[in-house]
Amino acid sequence: MIDIVLLTFLALTALAIVRLRHLFAVVMLTGVYSLLSAGLFVLLDAVDVAFIEAAVGAGISTVLMLGTLALTSRREKVPGRIPVLPLIVVLITGAALLYGTLDMPRFGDADAPIHRHVAPRYIHDSGTEIGVPNIVTSVLASYRGFDTLGELTVIFTAGIGILLLLGGTGSGLGGTGSGRRKDEEREEEG
Repeated sequence: MIDIVLLTFLALTALAIVRLRHLFAVVMLTGVYSLLSAGLFVLLDAVDVAFIEAAVGAGISTVLMLGTLALTSRREKVPGRIPVLPLIVVLITGAALLYGTLDMPRFGDADAPIHRHVAPRYIHDSGTEIGVPNIVTSVLASYRGFDTLGELTVIFTAGIGILLLLGGTGSGLGGTGSGRRKDEEREEEG
């Protein structure tokens, strides 16, 4: 029942994000969406993923978006026409993703390949192979160490890219001018 409630809140939050034009409210709602996602991950017994989602999605991303918002206008510019092509691309991508899940094993299926080969080895052999008593730690730090390093590299690269984008305009975080002031000056002139 809690899963359904969280999924309902996620859907309502996503709809509110799409409908709003006030960018500060959108940034706050994306933080709420990340926290709801983290709660859902906890219910799915993926606490490590929930922790990263809460820290990066609700924490760091929200702060970076607020920093970006300080350099831009407060409201989204209304497009002159309805963009149909992005909607078509999203629908086709969504259909492809749904099609890709059709042959997946059912959630929690004991006969799924991961439960027959990989999981028993982790449970029975990780203590002797790795020497760490906690199975989750041994899997994340040793068996999936390169995967974890790759995830950290992606997060680091994204952070550096955002900092370069914010500071690359000449009026970055330490500059004297800001995009918001320029937009407000244009609105006053026009």
